[in-house]
Amino acid sequence: MNDNTPSPTTAPLPAAAPGRPTPVTLLGAGAMGTALARAWLAAGHPVTVWNRTPVRAERLAAEGAVAAATPAEAVAGGRLVVLCLLDDASVGEALDGADLTGRDLVNLTTGTPAEGRTRAAWAAERGARFLDGGIMAVPPMIGATESGGYVFYSGSSELFEEHRATLAVPAGTVYVGADPGFAALHDVALLSAMSGMFAGVLHAFALIRREDIAPTDLAPLLVSWLGAMAPMAHQTAAQLESGDFTEGVVSNLAMQVAGNATLLRTAEEQGVGPELLTPYMALMERRLADGHGEEDTTGVVELLAPRER
Repeated sequence: MNDNTPSPTTAPLPAAAPGRPTPVTLLGAGAMGTALARAWLAAGHPVTVWNRTPVRAERLAAEGAVAAATPAEAVAGGRLVVLCLLDDASVGEALDGADLTGRDLVNLTTGTPAEGRTRAAWAAERGARFLDGGIMAVPPMIGATESGGYVFYSGSSELFEEHRATLAVPAGTVYVGADPGFAALHDVALLSAMSGMFAGVLHAFALIRREDIAPTDLAPLLVSWLGAMAPMAHQTAAQLESGDFTEGVVSNLAMQVAGNATLLRTAEEQGVGPELLTPYMALMERRLADGHGEEDTTGVVELLAPRER
């Protein structure tokens, strides 16, 4: 080897040949990881997989994947490395000792925005490009074209563009910016909204539980009502951007706080605890007490995250 020959640890890894399926290394073969692997295998992508519990990787090997004995061995097998592990700490543990030089890391492990940013810097220090992801799907939706599942991505735009077609095989792709924390932030924002919606749904079912009303009769009414209300998010967004929380108000904060009393009395009459409702109602009352009765409920956000001055 002459002085101009790059060493194995510094030589750039080749990009996938045009028209050929990109090899994928997958660390993590839980329910989601297995679904991802099967989608890539079905599309003809060579898949190398590692899992802490070897039997899960062996099951995928029976379907055409290559099972690696260690994460380092798996990472050495190719350029594109996808992680779908338990948490951020698991990512660090799995990649400890692996040569990441020239690798493209795509982290689909659930985490926080700060973890995404820290992990991106960590990857850069080790010579790797990094893309963080937030999966907006459950395993049965992966690889199902019409399921509506997709993944938020943020971080290296070059990595995303190069591997866009491969990443789009299991689910749709939505790139949300160069900040590595944005995928997790979008993921958690949507999940938080979902959590609040589920809380309201459970409270609604609790109200009828002791009555001669079938939950299956109420369910379609809930779906229709919540679907009709969901587009109000557009007005909330417009108010937040303009800073005018009185814009387009249909039912102002004062009216809604007054109406809350009926919701609470009904819960009491039905013997239902109000715990799923009262935190939000308390914030509404605080905002009203501060003199914002003519606003929409959008102003409550000022109590949660005041605008920077």
